[in-house]
Amino acid sequence: MRIAIFHNYLDNIGGAEVVTLTLSRQFDADVYTTNIDEEKIIKMGFVDVLPRIKSIGKIPTKAPFRHQMSLWKFRRLNLGKQYDFYIISGDWAMSGAVNNKPNLWYVHSPLNELWQWKDYIKNTVLKKYQRPIFDVWVLINRILTKKYSKEVDIWVCNSKNTQGRIRKFYNQDAVIINPPIDTSKYYADKEADDYWLSVNRLTAAKRVEMQIEAFRNMPNKKLIIVGSYEKGAKQFEEYKEKTKSILDNSNVKIIHWATDVELKKLYAECKGFITTSMDEDFGMSVVEAMAAGKPVIAPNEGGYKESILNEENGILINDISHKKITEAVKAIEDNLIKNPNKYSLACQNRAKKFDVEVFIDKIKKEINDYQDKIIFEEATLTSQVELELN
Repeated sequence: MRIAIFHNYLDNIGGAEVVTLTLSRQFDADVYTTNIDEEKIIKMGFVDVLPRIKSIGKIPTKAPFRHQMSLWKFRRLNLGKQYDFYIISGDWAMSGAVNNKPNLWYVHSPLNELWQWKDYIKNTVLKKYQRPIFDVWVLINRILTKKYSKEVDIWVCNSKNTQGRIRKFYNQDAVIINPPIDTSKYYADKEADDYWLSVNRLTAAKRVEMQIEAFRNMPNKKLIIVGSYEKGAKQFEEYKEKTKSILDNSNVKIIHWATDVELKKLYAECKGFITTSMDEDFGMSVVEAMAAGKPVIAPNEGGYKESILNEENGILINDISHKKITEAVKAIEDNLIKNPNKYSLACQNRAKKFDVEVFIDKIKKEINDYQDKIIFEEATLTSQVELELN
């Protein structure tokens, strides 16, 4: 079966992009996108996928032009019968469902800029004079994406959290298939280094400043933040500068990019993992940390409630704050002093439930079930026609 995958842009590699590249590798599928950063794709361990990636044209790097042009380009894309099936794995590429069938939309976040984060972006990120324009942009794109969403054949999403948003905003029922983690590639260094780790895109919703403040109150402990950002994108650039401006404690270090090898080494050698992301759709980084046998500190909200078993794999914090992060760090370190292996096996076993093989098997089942359904419907229709003719 020839499969094509649509992803809005591949010039910054985060969790959603890793899912797309993993799908391409597992299905030997071509990827259609806009902007491509080949160097980052290679450094994230997907050099074998690179020849399959095709650009349908470059787009601006700044929002909202970036999102709008992606939506427009995929709306115009029509690959006809070149492929047997299409997987949409980048949310602003969802308009590709109109001309390319049969299709499956793997929803990472159902266009959160238009729905879940609309008020947050308007009141926190934008200046007052920009807000009326933003309201009009949101209204137009809500209408467009609702219209395009009717062309989606199979709805699949990454978590219960995202499933609820799809039901609320698009009135559709989606099957949950959690994102894939290649757990065999992660490992734990028995001689763990004396630092905690955090891996995020640098946006305001990640609340990285909360982590910095927590470790300001723990000067004897170290934190390494891997904070990627999209160059040229205003909200990323501004938040990057904000974190830089408050970074006055020498025990916190921010790295803006790490290769796949470097990142796995950081996971392997850290004491534990911290995330503060607001109402995260799923959160692949916490599963990566658990695959390396490391306990996780996270907000008790969003997708984290689905992946982390409180007290068994780490600590989920209600109403997270820098003070509560400090308390959680100390609690986990106290547990590790008493039993250095307290979390490792439980974390690794939990991570295996989100392995690549589990993910691919479930995606294949959705595709096969849909094709069987179409074959059955066509056979039924043919039988009815024959009966009427006879």
